[in-house]
Amino acid sequence: MYSILIADDDEEMRELLRFKLQNGYDVTAVADGEECWRYLDENADDLPDLMVLDVMMPGLSGYRILDRMRDDERFDDVEVIMLTSRGREDDIVRALDAGATDYMTKPFSGNELVARIQRVLR
Repeated sequence: MYSILIADDDEEMRELLRFKLQNGYDVTAVADGEECWRYLDENADDLPDLMVLDVMMPGLSGYRILDRMRDDERFDDVEVIMLTSRGREDDIVRALDAGATDYMTKPFSGNELVARIQRVLR
């Protein structure tokens, strides 16, 4: 079973994502950027296959986490889907240039997110 790490500071969003993904994936959720980085660092031997990463979080932003991941070869195989309310073109380009696999804006369709995750994890 594929594993997914959700990093979002909005508790309702974390629970919604967990509910939508829990039947097909092993899901872990963290509440902010610092907790996300700690989880990745402490679980470097058993990393998630994919992350759903919010951009605007306390501590470390999603961009900072993505930059750190792409600068550290331990995380080369972790796919990252940015899921955020920031939908400006420069935000999307920044994330994709930094190594994000995909980018979705909130509000979003749960079915579309699942379809994108399935496409990435094939």
